Amino acid sequence: MVALLEKDIKAELVELELNGQPNRPELLAINPFHHIPVLEDDGFRIVESFAILDYLEAKYPEPSLLPHDAQNLAKVRMVQMVTVNELLPGIMPMFPILFGLPVESEKIEQTKNKVSTILTFFEELLGEQTYFAGEQLTLADVTAGTVASSLYLVGLSLDNHPKLSTWLENLNQRPAWVKSLPTQEAMEKFKSSRA
Repeated sequence: MVALLEKDIKAELVELELNGQPNRPELLAINPFHHIPVLEDDGFRIVESFAILDYLEAKYPEPSLLPHDAQNLAKVRMVQMVTVNELLPGIMPMFPILFGLPVESEKIEQTKNKVSTILTFFEELLGEQTYFAGEQLTLADVTAGTVASSLYLVGLSLDNHPKLSTWLENLNQRPAWVKSLPTQEAMEKFKSSRA
């Protein structure tokens, strides 16, 4: 949703009430892999976040969310891949916290160590820049920002990563981010649907 808002693309958002049941016929009808998001444009259905982001970037190139130089493009892809392949799976052991369930202290410590390594990598990559690829928001920021903004929900923070903390504060002040952040009511509804 952030990319749509940043690019000022008009879209109809459709919410599916899955109630903790990813095998619901409504979802299976649009994505046989049982997950969201899904984008449908003139009958063309796209699954997988990166494919959706690339499609939007190609179809609506302005404002651009991808740099054109090799190094910054590589940074964007690195951040996207590390977010999806390392950070997101890295925080999964903490998800029971979302539902008020306990997590073993050993798992908490392992998760904190893994996430700290990832966040240190991100902080070094960010350096003194406003965004990962310089002064312009890119898909790296969109991808990492959506996960980083929810770390607090599972008891993790950016406290030991001041540059990333400033980066996330900057993201959270952008109008697109303000509009896309879930409300407390939405989070409670999500939690209760998974209980």
